[in-house]
Amino acid sequence: MPSTRGCILPHIEKRGIARHEPHRGKLQMSAPKKVVLAYSGGLDTSIILKWLQTEYGCEVVTFTADLGQGEELEPARAKAELMGASAIYIEDLREEFVRDFVFPMFRANALYEGLYLLGTSIARPLISKRLVEIAEAEGADAVSHGATGKGNDQVRFELAAYALNPDIKVIAPWREWDLSSRTKLLDFAEKNQIPIAKDKRGEAPFSVDANLLHTSSEGKVLEDPAVDAPDYVYQRTVNPEDAPDQPEFIEIGFEKGDAVSINGEAMSPATILTKLNELGGKHGIGRLDLVEGRFVGMKSRGIYETPGGTVLLEAHRGIESITLDRGAAHLKDELMPKYAELIYNGFWFSPEREMLQAMIDKSQEHVTGTVRLKLYKGLARTVGRWSDYSLYSEAHVTFEDDAGAYDQKDAAGFIQLNALRLKLLAARKRRTS
Repeated sequence: MPSTRGCILPHIEKRGIARHEPHRGKLQMSAPKKVVLAYSGGLDTSIILKWLQTEYGCEVVTFTADLGQGEELEPARAKAELMGASAIYIEDLREEFVRDFVFPMFRANALYEGLYLLGTSIARPLISKRLVEIAEAEGADAVSHGATGKGNDQVRFELAAYALNPDIKVIAPWREWDLSSRTKLLDFAEKNQIPIAKDKRGEAPFSVDANLLHTSSEGKVLEDPAVDAPDYVYQRTVNPEDAPDQPEFIEIGFEKGDAVSINGEAMSPATILTKLNELGGKHGIGRLDLVEGRFVGMKSRGIYETPGGTVLLEAHRGIESITLDRGAAHLKDELMPKYAELIYNGFWFSPEREMLQAMIDKSQEHVTGTVRLKLYKGLARTVGRWSDYSLYSEAHVTFEDDAGAYDQKDAAGFIQLNALRLKLLAARKRRTS
């Protein structure tokens, strides 16, 4: 599999910070001196930044990853400066994200519970990887995240961090602090001069996580699974009913299981996914209303939009259909739910995921060729596929004269051998009934 070692040079700023005495008691015994925080620039992680400083009296380094969430990240830098971060990392990880995480996952055709394309799940190991690497570079003794104690992300962040550095401390403020309500959070922000956007003073209609692969919307107006999601929840896709009335045909080229071109134009992994998002979104492709079983035990309802990923999955299935042997394809399909569950549950850096990845990557050696797709009214359908490595033999399947390529009489013995055990079972049933 491709290396997950990045070569992107981050933008780093160093700033001084006033040191505070840590609280007495158990916090003092294990108080970190420097913490690297996964920082979005939003209200919650800004509160966490200040809370870490006041609660532990430590330096806080912020790390903001551009995974293609479609937001301007410079405000995060300004806010981190205002909050007194001792160092600020803002990194464009889009290419690494798609190349080393999304594409390997798509080689497996991974779907959690048969439907979910794992857009949030697959981003967490990369963020954790950089948190741990930055902590080592900065001499920090802890990392921190803003995941709540009810969700899957806390598990994903922390399992990945421990897999990469067994000695790292992980601070999860949502499991520690007493800021248990929106009112308390806003009071804390006001007391500590943390800017609050006007729309944050009311109840947000839903929460959103986004990256180049998908958007995930949960909570508030979406919590009742019996009620249709409002139209304003959808951000990347038009309503399929309002999509163009004329279909669009595209061609995606593959090499060893990874997409490498669209309509004959070679592109980088992140550029391909960006273009497929544009095409899929325009045609209303990739919407999913899902009630899923969280790893922590509860069920949750989410609205997912994965336009480019939905097109990519259909195309990958299309090229595999002519290049992958039946035995290999069926074995992949049997193992896929386990592979998807490992990613969903946060075990990207586990030996079992790496073992499955090695097998999956081996299966992709000849998954090279081109797929033609029809995009229309919420659907992406394969309508053509061709490859120099195709296993499809028209000579064998033709309804016309096959010129001796296949002897139909061979089927009789094949059927009799496969029927033998069924005959014996039927005979016993007749004998003992």
